[in-house]
Amino acid sequence: MNRIFLLDNIQEVAAAFWKNTGAATVFAFHGQMGAGKTTFIHALCDIKGVKDAVGSPTFSLVNEYVYEEKGHQQKLFHIDLYRLKDEEEAIRAGIEDCLYSGDICLVEWPEKAPGIFPEHTLHIYIEVLDVQRRRLRIGNN
Repeated sequence: MNRIFLLDNIQEVAAAFWKNTGAATVFAFHGQMGAGKTTFIHALCDIKGVKDAVGSPTFSLVNEYVYEEKGHQQKLFHIDLYRLKDEEEAIRAGIEDCLYSGDICLVEWPEKAPGIFPEHTLHIYIEVLDVQRRRLRIGNN
């Protein structure tokens, strides 16, 4: 998936994202500060039907949300590694437990601890084109 979108149609892009990512559960979001990673993750949570207030987990590192799918409650982790120094700190914080749980993990700033991610992590790149437009690209690395 390689798509240019307007912030006004982010919900549509988030819905298409879920349709195009198959059975993947770990998603690593790359992009400069202010690119819209948290905004896009918020839209992804909306599409999944998360009822909790979705916010950036910059200070808590991990926000755990619940959504319903096929009549069952599912977990979704929103992880922000920005404040971490290295992989060791991520491991001590229990980030690997989330990544290997089988639950959906949406991770910002994965470059802070690249070695802890499962092999089949999908990498999402968000690039600012201008004030309203972003480019979204999905790859395996």
